[in-house]
Parts: sequence; structure tokens; C-alpha cells
Amino acid sequence: MEFEKMRDIIVETLGCEAEQVTLEASLTDDLGADSLASVELTMALEEATGISIEDSALAEMKTVGDILNYLNSHK
Repeated sequence: MEFEKMRDIIVETLGCEAEQVTLEASLTDDLGADSLASVELTMALEEATGISIEDSALAEMKTVGDILNYLNSHK
């Protein structure tokens, strides 16, 4: 998945600014994602990519870069 496409999904789902979404940005600390927002984001990314994100993997993803790496390694 391209970073720009993922960034747009994150901005739409979490309601943050596009400038805040960097590979190093923490989902909770920098982007304000709580547990419900994380689930919504996961569902949006799964729908956009057709890739299923396991709950155990989701718990380990702390940054935008973690999610991008996961999606790209599970194409």
C-alpha cells in the first residue's frame, strides 16, 4: 500500500491533520487513536487493501510505519 493512500484513510478515520501522519507518528500519542478508533482504522484499512489484520498483530503496531510495514509484508 502506498503511504499517501494509507495517510488519507488515517486522516479520514481518526480526524487528524495530514501533516501529523508520518511514518514515526504514534497512533495513540501523536494521532489520538483510542481503542475504538484503532478498530475503526483497522476495518477501514482491511476494506481498502483486502488484507486481514490479526488482533495480535494490531496490538503490536504502535506507529504508522508499523502498519505500513505489516500491510506491505502481507500483500
